[in-house]
Amino acid sequence: METILGLGKVDRKRLAEIIRGTKGTISVKESSAILNLSSIDVAKILARWAKKGWLSRVRRGLYVPIPLESRTVDVSLEDPWIVAESLYTPCYIGGWSAAEYWDLTEQIFSTIVVMTIQKPRNRTPVIKGINFILRTISEKDMFGFKPVWRGQVKISVSDPSRTLLDMLYDPSLGGGIRSTVDMFINYLKSENRNITQLVEYAKRLGNGAVFKRLGFLLERFASSEQFAINTCKSQLTKGNTKLDSTLEADKLITRWRLWVPQSWAKER
Repeated sequence: METILGLGKVDRKRLAEIIRGTKGTISVKESSAILNLSSIDVAKILARWAKKGWLSRVRRGLYVPIPLESRTVDVSLEDPWIVAESLYTPCYIGGWSAAEYWDLTEQIFSTIVVMTIQKPRNRTPVIKGINFILRTISEKDMFGFKPVWRGQVKISVSDPSRTLLDMLYDPSLGGGIRSTVDMFINYLKSENRNITQLVEYAKRLGNGAVFKRLGFLLERFASSEQFAINTCKSQLTKGNTKLDSTLEADKLITRWRLWVPQSWAKER
């Protein structure tokens, strides 16, 4: 267990300036501007502070401050969302992480889902003991999110409609189709229900599989939404899609061009 060592007067002053001038994370670039020193000098200073236990390294060039009350550098991230924003911007928090935020599920997910236009090599990084899942999306698909404040940092989170569509595009982002359907039902019952927005977002995404799954679920759980259901039918693409690629699917719902498990075909 590494312990925290003392800092001299100059270092304490510099560290205080950096903490006041940053929000949650500390980068070489930001610190260089604050201290008016070269990036090379600042990188060395931050590395020295990390070695002494006043900062914790997240990755090369990025740190988080160690809480004053901590007696060791072995600390977890206070807010993983802030770190995600620093590392993967432009991005937004999505999938089950956003569903939790909007109270669409009572499940507790320990992994943070991040939707980013970056193309990181590692799609499942573990940062200071926190698991992340990264999904790359195109710049044109960066829509349908809302800003939320985490302390002094503004983070983008997919709104309820976009959250559902991302999970219908990739059910694994909702923990599988069964969990995603539970969230979809909760969405229909919630004050955030907005079927018009749901369909308009689906049009902007322009993905045939999303329309097949969405139309199928609307027909089953919101049959009064005939305009939305008919819109989904008008947007169907050729070929058949599985409701969830990870499930056995032996029944084809021809009107939706959707393969589903037999049990799903029987449920009405």
